[in-house]
Amino acid sequence: MLRYSLKRLASAVPTLFLLITVAFFLIRIAPGGPFDSERALPAEIEANLAAKYHLDEPLVMQYGRYIWQIVRLDFGPSFHYLDWTVNDLIIQGAPVSFTLGILALIMALVVGIPIGVWAAWRQNRPSDYTVMGVAMIGISIPNFVLAPLLILLFAITLGWLPAGGWEYSFSRMVLPVITLALPMIAYVARITRGSMIEVLHSSFIRTARAKGLPEKEVLINHALKPALLPVISYLGPAAAAILTGSVVVERIFTIPGIGSYFVQGALNRDYTLVMGVVILYGILIIVFNFLVDLLYAWLDPRIRYDDLESES
Repeated sequence: MLRYSLKRLASAVPTLFLLITVAFFLIRIAPGGPFDSERALPAEIEANLAAKYHLDEPLVMQYGRYIWQIVRLDFGPSFHYLDWTVNDLIIQGAPVSFTLGILALIMALVVGIPIGVWAAWRQNRPSDYTVMGVAMIGISIPNFVLAPLLILLFAITLGWLPAGGWEYSFSRMVLPVITLALPMIAYVARITRGSMIEVLHSSFIRTARAKGLPEKEVLINHALKPALLPVISYLGPAAAAILTGSVVVERIFTIPGIGSYFVQGALNRDYTLVMGVVILYGILIIVFNFLVDLLYAWLDPRIRYDDLESES
């Protein structure tokens, strides 16, 4: 395991370097700049700002300077949020986005997996069709439609919950968490159902049933772990996306998370802020994919770290 972990860590470095390089040059060639506004700045002021942030240097020099900052874990100053560094903004927004993401992820697993198992067990019956039909609706409705509907129902019509804002309380978190979790519940349920149906038709399940084991024991003790492998594969990138916060959800509910900062940074051409969020997202994807591989070996005894190492 140690050898495999070190090898994956070493391979993650060039991947992250390539991500930083591509993102750096893409955002620089996009139209506009960080100091563009409706009222054009005087040429002297714009030149002073460019010199302050080294934007007057050749692009290659800016790239080299930025890479050196990243090596020192310094994402640089924000061009839009004065007196704030990107590190400060990420440190401030990450706990908010991570709290929502973790709660939505737990909700998706706690609700989605049992629903998928139930639908697989009741395959081709009315309950199966009903559950999968509802799941398909959950996948089809985007967040920017679901969030206003929840606000209209629970905040405006019923008056049970606040329509937006943020604090660490149940009333403030419940609507954005549900909005984030519902599409993921649908995906998890469908993936679990498909995988569970395949496992239930396996020879070792038929053997377990032939021994007279109760159906509940067959489902939980024998079929569930191998059926979760596709779910774990899906959770790698999905968890990274949901933990960094949904851009739409945070904007609709006025939540000061990483997603909101990313949108604002993109609109204002805040190069360093956008780069910081992109790098954080890339790191999370690498970390979660690594954890997925480890979970694979735990869920399926036939998989060993040597096999994972050869695949990678």
